[in-house]
Amino acid sequence: MQTKSLGIVLIIIGILMMIYTGFNFVTTEKVVDIGPIEINQEKNHPVQWSPIIGLVLIVGGIVIVARDKKNS
Repeated sequence: MQTKSLGIVLIIIGILMMIYTGFNFVTTEKVVDIGPIEINQEKNHPVQWSPIIGLVLIVGGIVIVARDKKNS
């Protein structure tokens, strides 16, 4: 039962990774700090992956679920 759950989770993550191929997060860096004057800069950091990784996770999840049914 536990391997079937793992397979289903992999399938769901794979589908999400195929739909959303990345995300961005923003960090704030201090550029200038002169006494009471402070200047900050926001930097955008994109994180991207290939939809092929999602497809591999989906196939792996299907294999795990099928193997669990075969062993039961």
